[in-house]
Amino acid sequence: MAVFLLAGSAQGQYAIRDPKAIPLHGEWRFALDPAEAGESEQWFSNKIPANGWDKVSVPHCFSVDPRYQFYTGTTWYRRTFTWQPSGKKRVLLHFDGVYYATTVWLNNRKVGSHEGGYTPFSFDVTDYLTAGSENSLAISVNNNTWKPGSIPGAKDNGRPNDPFPGWVNYGGLIRPVYLTVEPEVYVENMKVEALPDLVKGTATLTLKTRIRNTSGQAVTPAIQYQVKQGNKTLVLKWKSATGTVGPNQTAVLEAEAPLKATDVALWSVDKPTLYDLRVIAGTDTTTTHFGIRKVEVRNAQLLLNGQPIKVAGGNRVVDYPGLGSMEPDWLIEKDLRLMKEAGMEFHRLTHYTPSEAVYDWADRNGMLIISEAGNWQLTPKQMANDTIRRKFQQQFREMAERDWNHPSVIAYSVGNEYLSETPSGQSWTKDMIAFARTLDATRLYTFASMRLNILPKKPEDEASQYCDFVSTNSYGNHAKVLDHIHQLYPDKPILISEWGRRADTEMGDAGQIADVEQVVREIRKRPYVIGASWWSFNDYQSRHQGTNPNGYRPWGLVGPERAKRPMYATYQREMAPVTVEKTSWTPGPEGVHTLTIRITARNDFPAYTLQGYQLKANDDSLTIPTLQPGQSVDLVVPVRGFDKTLSVTILKPTGFSILTQTIDLTNDTRTSNR
Repeated sequence: MAVFLLAGSAQGQYAIRDPKAIPLHGEWRFALDPAEAGESEQWFSNKIPANGWDKVSVPHCFSVDPRYQFYTGTTWYRRTFTWQPSGKKRVLLHFDGVYYATTVWLNNRKVGSHEGGYTPFSFDVTDYLTAGSENSLAISVNNNTWKPGSIPGAKDNGRPNDPFPGWVNYGGLIRPVYLTVEPEVYVENMKVEALPDLVKGTATLTLKTRIRNTSGQAVTPAIQYQVKQGNKTLVLKWKSATGTVGPNQTAVLEAEAPLKATDVALWSVDKPTLYDLRVIAGTDTTTTHFGIRKVEVRNAQLLLNGQPIKVAGGNRVVDYPGLGSMEPDWLIEKDLRLMKEAGMEFHRLTHYTPSEAVYDWADRNGMLIISEAGNWQLTPKQMANDTIRRKFQQQFREMAERDWNHPSVIAYSVGNEYLSETPSGQSWTKDMIAFARTLDATRLYTFASMRLNILPKKPEDEASQYCDFVSTNSYGNHAKVLDHIHQLYPDKPILISEWGRRADTEMGDAGQIADVEQVVREIRKRPYVIGASWWSFNDYQSRHQGTNPNGYRPWGLVGPERAKRPMYATYQREMAPVTVEKTSWTPGPEGVHTLTIRITARNDFPAYTLQGYQLKANDDSLTIPTLQPGQSVDLVVPVRGFDKTLSVTILKPTGFSILTQTIDLTNDTRTSNR
C-alpha cells in the first residue's frame, strides 16, 4: 500500500507520498536578491558565508513573512547536508512545488532549471554529490509572474491592472523538498487504468510502467505486480509485455489483468473504495493506490458508474493567513471537510494544481475533482505563441503524470476565461485537448468559458464544441444563459464552473443567501445542468482590480481563517441531496412519543442514488434504505421526554454531516428543509 511520510515544519506537517523520501525540511538560509546580483556574484557558492542570511523554515512562502511581504523578484535559499553513497545508486532531488522559476546549484555546480509554480519536478544529482562531507545546496526562486510570458502571467495588451492574475503570486519553496535513492534501474512513473464492465460487474486493469535504466547496459527487468483491496490480496493473471530498456534509456512496459466480479468494488462519492498496487521491478519497489470507476457523458448527463449524478461544488483558492499558498495537512483536512459538509461533492480546482495531499483526501473521502492547468485569461496573441503553448503543455504533463492514478479526478480543464470565440481560442482548445488525450484518454475534458454569456449564435462560434461537457462561468442572468447554451449544445451536459456573489455588496450576507436560493431554483428546472461550483469556497488575497483595501476578495462561504458565513448553512441546506419533513407526531405513554420523518432523495438538483445514509436523532441512529432520485421513505423516531423541537442530522456513509435540521414538535404542521 502507499506510504505517506510526514515531514514537519513550523507551519505543520506535510505528507510526502514517496516512502523513500529523505526530507530536506527545517532550517534553511534565505536572502532577497532585488538587484539580480546573486548568480553573477555566485551566491550559490559555499565560499560565500551564510552568516548574513536570514533563517527560515522550509516549506516556506516568503510572501507572507513580514520581513519579505509583497516582494516580487528573485530570492535565494541555501542549506548543507551530509551524504554517504551506497553502491550503484542514483540520487534524485525532488521539488513538489516551487513558485515560480527555479534554478538549482549543488556544490557550486548548476544542476538545472524549471519553470512552473504548482507542479512537481526533479533532478538526478548523483554526479553532483560529494561523499562523506557537507554538500551545499542553493536554489534561486523568482516569483515575478507579473510580466507576459509566464503561466500564469500578465496579459500582453498593456492595459491597466492586466499584469495581475486574480490571486497572489506567493513565492518560495512552498511544498516539500526531498531526496530519494534509486537503484540503477528504477520505476520512474506508472499509470493505472481500471475500467469496469458495468454489465458483467467485472473490470480490466491496465498498467503502464515507465522504467528508467541509468546503467551502461541494456536490461530486461522482471516485473511483479501485487494488488490488494483492504486486507484482501487479489489473485490475478497478468498478461505482460516484456521488453528491453536500452542503456541510459527509458521505456514503458505494459501489463493487463482481468478482475472477476467478486474482486470489483466500484469507487463513488459515498463509497470511495480504494485498491493498493505494488510494482516490483528488479530491485525497485513502487506503490500507489487507485479506484475502479467509470465516468462518461451521454444525453446531456454526467454518469458515474452508469448512474446519472448532479452535484454541487466549490472553487477553493489556495490561500490562508500566515501560510499563503502552503498547504500543511491540517489545512487540507480542514478545508475539504468544510467543503464536503457544505454539500460540495466536487472540487473545481482554481486555475492551478494544489498539493497532491488534496487528491489523496478526495480519493479516500469521495470527492470529485476537475483539475485545471495554466491558461488563466491568456490573450489571443499569447495562445497562438509557440513558447506559451510549450510551457502550458509542460505544466499540463507534470500535472497529469502526477495525478492520473487518482480516481477522484474525473476531468481536466485546459484553461479559464480566455477568448474562446477567437480563432486562436478555438485552436487552443482543440489542440490542447488533443494533446492532453495523448497523455490521459481516460478523463473528460473541458474549459471554463466566460464567452457563452455573450450568447454566440451557432455552436461552431465558440470552442465549447470541442469539450465533453460545457463549463460556464456565470455571474447573473442564469436562466437565459443556461437555456441558450443548451440550445447550442443540446447533447452536452452543462457545469456552472463559477457562480457567486461577494459578501460586501449592498445586500451583504443577505445578498449571498438570496443568490444561492434564486440560482438553485433555476438549476432545478433544467435537468441538463450537472453541477454548480460556487466562487469561491474561501475568501482570498489578491492584487487584482476590485480587491478590498484589506487585500481580500470576500466571495467565500467562509472567511480567510474559515469562519462560516451565514450563507454556509443556506448552501448546505440547498445542496443536500435529501429533504426532511415531519409527517406525524404521536404522543405516547410514559414520556415516549413517536415522530415520523419522511426522507426524500431529490430528483432535481443535487440528485444521485443514496446508499448507506443515516438519520441521527438524539442518541438514535436509523439506517436510510437505498433511495433512487425521487424516492421517499418514512422513518419512525422514538422521542423520549418532550421538548418543543428536535434536531435531526443526515450522515453520509463516509461519516460527513450534510444536513442538520430542527423539527417543530409543538403542532402537526410539517416542516422541511426548504
